[in-house]
Amino acid sequence: MQSDSKILSILNNTVDQLSAPQSYDQVCHEHRLGEPLPSTEKLARIVNMIREILFPGYFGNTSLRPNTIKHYMGVYVDELFESLSEQILAGLCFTCDNPEEVDMQERNHHAQQLASEFIASLPEIRRKLVGDVETAFVGDPAAKSRSEVIFCYPAIRAISNYRVAHQLLKLNVPLIPRIIGEMAHSETGIDIHPKAEIGESFTIDHGTGVVIGSTCIIGNNVKLYQGVTLGAKSFPLDENGNPIKGVPRHPIVEDNVIIYAQATILGRITVGQNSIIGGNVWVTNNVPPNSKIVQFKARETSFSDGAGI
Repeated sequence: MQSDSKILSILNNTVDQLSAPQSYDQVCHEHRLGEPLPSTEKLARIVNMIREILFPGYFGNTSLRPNTIKHYMGVYVDELFESLSEQILAGLCFTCDNPEEVDMQERNHHAQQLASEFIASLPEIRRKLVGDVETAFVGDPAAKSRSEVIFCYPAIRAISNYRVAHQLLKLNVPLIPRIIGEMAHSETGIDIHPKAEIGESFTIDHGTGVVIGSTCIIGNNVKLYQGVTLGAKSFPLDENGNPIKGVPRHPIVEDNVIIYAQATILGRITVGQNSIIGGNVWVTNNVPPNSKIVQFKARETSFSDGAGI
């Protein structure tokens, strides 16, 4: 049994190792006094608040009625503006390379302006989500109602987070969109990068394991099933062997395409409109419009006495 002095020595030695700059210089953020830090807890509340605004009466503790909805919308929007402004400011501070040259009052005003511009986009985000809900409901015989789709379907939660995060990214808000996207990834198993461009009436059936890369472009009325990957084949490197960022390397999926479970679509290729990609296929070349890509049919072969094994 170790003595108290031995235990204390072990703890002190561990503190020394954890405090050594060479052990944390790649994983440490130096916080500057007076600047807010991004908070996943506060962002989770913001996402829930946005969900309450986009789907009135479904989430939160408020039972909305026609004669009260404007009042509650005003309350929600005011709270959202304050909370989102704070988190956008935190994102701006967190990613700033020259903090000594920035006026915090000016930056705070910029964060408020971005928050107000995002809030102004909520009616359009809701319009797109109405189409996403309708597509999921019409396309799934197991769906009993649109309410069931809104409440229960992981795709709607993931797509909602994506449309919110994508709009924030379009406003050049740093870091916060990626956090919001990864919240949905953790909750649903659906990984949609906020930079991807996704059209209207989009749905994902079941959803678990779907991956949509950052430079994907997806058209209107596209349906994916579980396990679909819209990914990259490789990463181009610069002369120093580092990955080159921002190069389009993910697929373009045109309108009215269905991609079935576990299909893997890789590289900057185009899947033409009205095409069907079957399950478990591997696609690395362009697919013409109106195509149907499926696996080869299995050949029936008989064996005897262990032959063929």
